[in-house]
Amino acid sequence: MDKSLLWRGLVILAIIAAFAFSAFPLKDKINLGLDLRGGVHLELEVQTDDALGAETQKDIERVLEELRDAGVTTAAAADEETNSFVVRGVPQDKQEVVDTAVEEFLPSWNFRQADRDLSFQRKNEAIDDIREKAVRQALQTVRTRIDAFGVAEPIIQRRLGSNRIVVQLPGVDDPQRVIELLKSTAFLEFRLVHDLAGGTSQPAVAPTAAQLLSLYGGTLPDDVELFSQTLRDSFGEAVGEQFYGLEKRQVITGRDLKDARPSIGEFNDAVVQFNLTPDGARRFGDVTGSSINRRLAIVLDGEVRSAPNINSRITDSGIIQGGFTQVEVEDLSLTLRSGALPARMKVLSQTSVGPTLGQASIDQGFRAGMIGAGFVVLAMFFVYKGTGFNAIVALSLNFVLVFGALAYFGAALTLPGLAGIVLIIGMAVDANVLVFERIREELRNGRTVKAAVNSGFAKALSSVLDANITTLIAAMFLFNFGTGPVRGFAVTLSVGILASVFTAIIISRFMFDTLLSRRGRIEKLSI
Repeated sequence: MDKSLLWRGLVILAIIAAFAFSAFPLKDKINLGLDLRGGVHLELEVQTDDALGAETQKDIERVLEELRDAGVTTAAAADEETNSFVVRGVPQDKQEVVDTAVEEFLPSWNFRQADRDLSFQRKNEAIDDIREKAVRQALQTVRTRIDAFGVAEPIIQRRLGSNRIVVQLPGVDDPQRVIELLKSTAFLEFRLVHDLAGGTSQPAVAPTAAQLLSLYGGTLPDDVELFSQTLRDSFGEAVGEQFYGLEKRQVITGRDLKDARPSIGEFNDAVVQFNLTPDGARRFGDVTGSSINRRLAIVLDGEVRSAPNINSRITDSGIIQGGFTQVEVEDLSLTLRSGALPARMKVLSQTSVGPTLGQASIDQGFRAGMIGAGFVVLAMFFVYKGTGFNAIVALSLNFVLVFGALAYFGAALTLPGLAGIVLIIGMAVDANVLVFERIREELRNGRTVKAAVNSGFAKALSSVLDANITTLIAAMFLFNFGTGPVRGFAVTLSVGILASVFTAIIISRFMFDTLLSRRGRIEKLSI
């Protein structure tokens, strides 16, 4: 054997060995997708109107704050909608204050003044921008929560050009908990309970909404909002409700948290221990320091979880209580650390796949692959006689390369991917068929075996590359525009295409050259 042939053989052997090492044992190296391993498939929709409403509320507060700083105490917001609002009670001579505030803080709004009313309308481009940012932020928050939850090989994708997110979580044994974790906006607010008597610490609390409203003569003040709290017994069961009148002003929110961890409270109950950012700690300290003996409500996703008394000034840390279970505390800590969702998430569809069904798919796919491979082997031997052995070796090594590549890149094998592997069984010998037919043609034209082999590979190369490159381009489009299962098929198909070209052009040619390098001229080829 000449040196060039020897070096080719060593390189091929090293490549096959590397891929084999990467692939085996298959059970430990190949990640199974949702449809083979079992788990949950979700399609979520980001309610982007929530994000627009939150931005509107923030901008309203900014306008009112600027007016208060300018001495306008009569201004109040009215006719609030998602993308518009009106501020009433603004004197004409304060127009300059509003102009400055809009120019500096509210560039995404158009406004006009009529008498003492200011009408604000959000610009269309700003609406699109807020919606887009809300979906992107929701996607990142979902990904962070799933990673923290510890799900292996999740698939989290946004449907192209929409506000929908597809989530596939293989191996999840408690799908409902994961769904609640993803749906929770985890919007945390600390608000002061309104003092009915103005400084004598008479909190606005009542057992019913009607009774609370009666404390205000039937109508809530503009700076007060009504919130409810679910009362629970020592076992965590709901036993009733309680209603609060809370100041609209938010003391701090979840955005001011630096960290949140599960902990044990004073009475051995499950609580969340939190730390604040420097700016949040300063504001929290100012408010709590000036509100001793008042009640501070902890509001999570629009519901009061607890409303403890402020006994002393609180600065950079504290706890969140609310009759939580240990699991609820762990999930709340996780969601607070990952950040609040910018908007609510609506579950459009939910599909659970049991591991038993997944194993049945694996068994059926394996059986289909073996039957297909058996027919391919018989066909190659029947049509190409002894040369068919060359194609069978190439097919076998093709599998080693495919599974080695899937394991190396950490790609998840899905049911469509399994179908792709069965398809590869046929495609793996396509290139061999093109080459073998060219060799046959050259032999019929009177060429020697060596000349026929050389000419067969040279003339078939363009056809082999053309057929496989066009299929590879189609697979790339499937990967870019498809979702989880379709992408799994595209990945497997792409790897199979590259592997089949390598085995048919490099390995198959090496086997022919090895045969032809033997001493003595080969006069006949079994093909």
